[in-house]
Amino acid sequence: MPPGVYGMQDVWEREGWQQINIEFLLPTGIYLNFPVARSDTISTIKKMVWKNARNEPLFSALSDPDAYVFTCINMTAEREELEDEQRRLCDVRPFMPILRLVAREGDRVEKLITTQISLLIGKGHHEFDSQKNHEVNEFRTKMRTFCEERAQVRQMLPWEPWMEFNFPCDLEPCSVVAQSGKSHSGKKILVNVKFEGSEETFVLQQDPQDLPMFLKWNALRKKSTVFRSAKREKPEDYTLQVNGRWEFIYGEYPLCQFKYIFTCLHGGITPHLTMVHHSVIIKYQEEQGGLSNQVSRTRAQSKPPPLPLKRQNTSSLWSIHEPFYIYLLQGSRVNADEGMKLVVQAGLFHGSELLCKVVTSNEVSVCSEPVWDQKLVFDIGVSDLPRMSCLCFALYGVIEKTKKRPTKKKNKRADCPLAWVNTMVFDYKDQLKTGEFSLSTWPSVPDDKGDLLNPMGTVEKNPNIDSTAGLLIRFPNIRPHPLYYPPIEKLNELGMNGEKVVATKEEHLKLREIVDNKNYTEFFEDEKELLWKLREEVRQRYPESLPKLLLITKWNKHEDVAQMVGLLRKWPELPAIHALELLDYSFPDPHVRSFTIRCLRILRNDELFQYLLQLVQVLKYESYLDCDLTCFLLERALANKKIGHFLFWHLRSEMHVPSVSLRFGLILEAYCRGSIFLIKSLMKQNEALNKMKALNDFVKSGSQKATRIQTTEDMKVCIKQDTYMEALSDVVSPLNPSIVLCELCADKCKFMDSKMKPLWLMYKDKYDHVGIIFKNGDDLRQDMLTLQMIQLMDVLWKTEGLDLRDKLDQAIEEFTLSCAGYCVATYVLGIGDRHSDNIMIRETGQLFHIDFGHFLGNFKSKFGINRERVPFILTYDFVHVIQEGRTNNSEKFERFRECCEQAYKILCRNGTLFVNLFALMKAAGLPELSSSKDIQYLKDSLALGKSEEEALKNFKVKFNEALRESWKTKVNWMMHSFAKDNR
Repeated sequence: MPPGVYGMQDVWEREGWQQINIEFLLPTGIYLNFPVARSDTISTIKKMVWKNARNEPLFSALSDPDAYVFTCINMTAEREELEDEQRRLCDVRPFMPILRLVAREGDRVEKLITTQISLLIGKGHHEFDSQKNHEVNEFRTKMRTFCEERAQVRQMLPWEPWMEFNFPCDLEPCSVVAQSGKSHSGKKILVNVKFEGSEETFVLQQDPQDLPMFLKWNALRKKSTVFRSAKREKPEDYTLQVNGRWEFIYGEYPLCQFKYIFTCLHGGITPHLTMVHHSVIIKYQEEQGGLSNQVSRTRAQSKPPPLPLKRQNTSSLWSIHEPFYIYLLQGSRVNADEGMKLVVQAGLFHGSELLCKVVTSNEVSVCSEPVWDQKLVFDIGVSDLPRMSCLCFALYGVIEKTKKRPTKKKNKRADCPLAWVNTMVFDYKDQLKTGEFSLSTWPSVPDDKGDLLNPMGTVEKNPNIDSTAGLLIRFPNIRPHPLYYPPIEKLNELGMNGEKVVATKEEHLKLREIVDNKNYTEFFEDEKELLWKLREEVRQRYPESLPKLLLITKWNKHEDVAQMVGLLRKWPELPAIHALELLDYSFPDPHVRSFTIRCLRILRNDELFQYLLQLVQVLKYESYLDCDLTCFLLERALANKKIGHFLFWHLRSEMHVPSVSLRFGLILEAYCRGSIFLIKSLMKQNEALNKMKALNDFVKSGSQKATRIQTTEDMKVCIKQDTYMEALSDVVSPLNPSIVLCELCADKCKFMDSKMKPLWLMYKDKYDHVGIIFKNGDDLRQDMLTLQMIQLMDVLWKTEGLDLRDKLDQAIEEFTLSCAGYCVATYVLGIGDRHSDNIMIRETGQLFHIDFGHFLGNFKSKFGINRERVPFILTYDFVHVIQEGRTNNSEKFERFRECCEQAYKILCRNGTLFVNLFALMKAAGLPELSSSKDIQYLKDSLALGKSEEEALKNFKVKFNEALRESWKTKVNWMMHSFAKDNR
């Protein structure tokens, strides 16, 4: 290594270095130095060390190779034991070219799995250990036991429930299948079936409503006839697998309800299936069980001690009527202009509700370590602190704005936000905090709201301690012994003392008016009083208005809190679409969140999957690691492999975000402990994504220096290297766990022209070709949210028998129906950037949109002029196709209009669901979805609070406007094409 150069990062990033000189330190004190290939596995290198060591002194003192493990200093400057010896040297990436061989200690299986999990989730177990945090330690212990117990139960499942976990059926909604059955009544479908291990195929005629069992019976009968087999085989001994996929057709569902067969049926394609014998699947089940059993045996030998019992409080928190206060001591690492004065603002919040007046500190001069040493007293008694009280701080500078002309009036002062941080008033064991706490802050981002405090923000401290300002505070010892929030029994006891009320007829009518208003943003005082007075009637007659009641509850009054908790115990369970709203940060009470999860337990797996994106995002609103939502998600992920797969990637994709990396890392660790058999597959996916990123960086760099043709050729050469081909082949698709990306076709791969140079990678297996697009450098969560909403719309439409996406008789019919879906979806979601480059059409006639970088009415403008002036795209070109090229074909166009109106009405009926799902995504921090105001567009487009007649009337106006002003769309498209051509 050249003098003055430390570390090997450049070596690992450059593919050209095939041989690397490595220094080896043996336990006998012997030193070796020889070259190894960067693609050699640790196992291969160990064999080479043994071969070279034979000629050295003290070789006889060495034990068997398995008794030793290599250690190195990794790229994060930590000592790492290389337990997984199938890893290549280029994947290990040692910081220096030195490997030390040490005697292996402890349980090898346990160490290997711990190492693999650390590599997979991108956070080492030592990072959790170094927290020295009791909450972290207890959560890890509890969740590990929780997940491993569920893994053991899963392995004991009978065959069919085990199949439902591993290969859940991918089904269409029943209603659309019934509609399809009517349109295809009497028609038979052809199914191509082969038996595993045989190339012989049979084409069978089946009724679309036949069950899989009948298809298996027909296949066996055909096989027996063709091969004249005397052996009687039973259909129960086989399962149907979709060719080339980890997807199976089984259970008591008609064939046409399986998404794969449904799509083939409507696309005019013959389904291709394989008959797989149960012995093959049982072998796979046993392999899973073998891995899990290895771990459970080692765990049984070293069970952790039981957790210590919680200390009992010796006096009631509710008996302490003195005001709550804290001490603001000093700051650290504060960076601000010298002309400022530093001030700290502190507020007590329960969710979004401010519990009492904000308290402001004295002003102090700017310095790196400002001292306040000040008592901050809040206008709320200790007895009235709700369980989820959150203390929010904002550090800001005050600047004197001097006027040009001197006047008698005081100079104006401007606040310059510097940092914010939040912390809970009670700890994870319900105890009121005491003692000093050092809070590392988060940098403030100035916004147009002017809010300094950020109650919606995380309660985690900023882990980047060295580069952020800190605040030192002290919670007082109000009593000489610990104080705990009263247990549920005390709350129930106080909550039973509510008075009976009798309402007048006018009050009943007013209550009905309040609960019927779906477009509420805030309540008047008289409305709040009425809702609270008639809370029992709300429970009995309007249970879905629970969010409204919770919003007007006085959480800074412990008597009212007890009443609400007592009422919640008797509250009927809500439908999931209404319960989802209660996961917003405005509803932090643990009893409310437990009630919400109870309501969500009734969700089917396909429904839960539909809302998984939001459920992961609202984990950011949880104040403690151990919560009902985390347990619920882990429980369902360990009971359904598809849900587990996507939960893993939703969490893993945000591990680089400092505010969630601890929470998400701990959940990922727990999931992996319950899914040991999946670790190898997930590691392979992670490795493939890393290689795609490296390839994308290579293309971005190359395209700046060379022509597109040259860069494409260089890209193909890069792909054909062994390390790339190995990493990118035979990998489960992160986008769909039932698809295996088998053989990468390097010569068919390319990249696209857009700014981020997305990769276009082509794969093939013996049945089909599969293409994937890899884009790196853009935040695609907004696109994910929009696609999720369009998929949800499709499900709702199909559930009501309206299929706007699948092929019917002709391409024109397909265009008409998909165009109706496109118009309604883009209008409701306010999708922008609707130029001709983003509107696609398939050969079948299906219209679809790409690129969802702008939504909720955030339309592009140029030179201050709004380029998108119509509610949705409906050009005369579209109408020309819909009317089959005839100007007088009004019947076809009226049918199109009716489809649009029917689709819109279905979405309006489900408007609350869309609003709730968007509201929960505020936690994601998307630029165009960061506050409740951003969702107002959606409420307006879905006409929330209006009757169906009013909503439809408004939609008809928008429809006619889009048709009348379609010339503006043509002008916008022409401007876009002109700008693109002149780049």
